[in-house]
Amino acid sequence: MDYEIKAVQEIYQGRVFRVQVMQVKMADGREVRFDLVKHPGAVAIIPVDAEGRILLLNQFRIGVGQTLLEIPAGTLEAGEDPIVCADRELREETGMAAHSLIKLGEFFLAPGYSSERLHIFLARDLYPSPLEADADEFLQLQPIPIEQAYRMAKAGEFHDAKTLAGLMLAMPYLLPVNPV
Repeated sequence: MDYEIKAVQEIYQGRVFRVQVMQVKMADGREVRFDLVKHPGAVAIIPVDAEGRILLLNQFRIGVGQTLLEIPAGTLEAGEDPIVCADRELREETGMAAHSLIKLGEFFLAPGYSSERLHIFLARDLYPSPLEADADEFLQLQPIPIEQAYRMAKAGEFHDAKTLAGLMLAMPYLLPVNPV
């Protein structure tokens, strides 16, 4: 499908993302306005400890006005390699580093209005190596046994898309042939 971007106006620049209004000529010749959130991208990590638990976090999320149980995640800095970001975020949010970081995949979070691409990693062979957490984050670590986390996902107890997607991408590495 052919389209042509006719005009772009940046209407907001925040700490993490920018908002643009775009005028786009569609394949049929009509011009349509789109609002776009320009995001630098992010990482999310499924950290598994030596006891076979996934290190999840309780974190307040302003967008939904509640605390969600999630996998660790964070925003890429300009030009940063996703694996470097994953290592940093894992250390900041859980106090652990990983001898093994395996990239499981990547996807767009909400391509209808955002450019954010999320890179998912599996972290194993964890060891203590804390970094100072971001000033705006108040996180509570909640380790959950692997099979219990998958039961929770199946029961609809996770309300965060990156956590659900990460668990699905990690499933071949974490669950026996006959999953929960």
